[in-house]
Amino acid sequence: MRKHHNQRIWLQRKTCFDASLNSSIVSGTLMSPRTPSRTSRILAGLLLACVTFGLAAQNPHKNGHHPPKKMEREQVEDLEHQWSQAMLTGDVAALDKLLSDDYLGITASGDLLTKTQQLDRLRSRQLSFVKLDTTESKIKLLGHIAIVTSLAELDATSEGKPLNGAFRYVKVYQRLPNGTWRITSFEATHVRPGGHLGQRASVEGTQP
Repeated sequence: MRKHHNQRIWLQRKTCFDASLNSSIVSGTLMSPRTPSRTSRILAGLLLACVTFGLAAQNPHKNGHHPPKKMEREQVEDLEHQWSQAMLTGDVAALDKLLSDDYLGITASGDLLTKTQQLDRLRSRQLSFVKLDTTESKIKLLGHIAIVTSLAELDATSEGKPLNGAFRYVKVYQRLPNGTWRITSFEATHVRPGGHLGQRASVEGTQP
């Protein structure tokens, strides 16, 4: 019996961190030396979170809010096509979706147009197109902004006057938090005779 009692005492001392080696008093505080403490688990969790955050910061394009530039370029190219078709066919509803609420456009004659004014011009047929061909398009991506420059050959009517010739335009797209793009700015410049493609341009009106 005494032998078994001593073995129990030895086992209890082995699992207690505050029991004296020479004491027959067994502490009631049990120690689990191989079980991580709560503080250790918290520190390990914080370290893992920091590592994960650092990797995400180094690879932003893996995040749904930052698509690869190739994808962004393709999106803007598609929107450019939608814009051309909306202007060519007089599709006010389609143009409404493409323009931002704070849109500002500058015509080749220097007039400043808001979104409402631009839609009204298209709706009332003050501006109508027979031909709208764009070439030499270039897209520059800067974060949430895309800048597009193109050369457009027009056969159109603006406020009852012929609008024919070559025009350069600059269009600024802004990507919204939900990932969609909107045209926020537009400016057109008439290519004068003698300039690039100017020999083929015959301009009687200057308000695309």
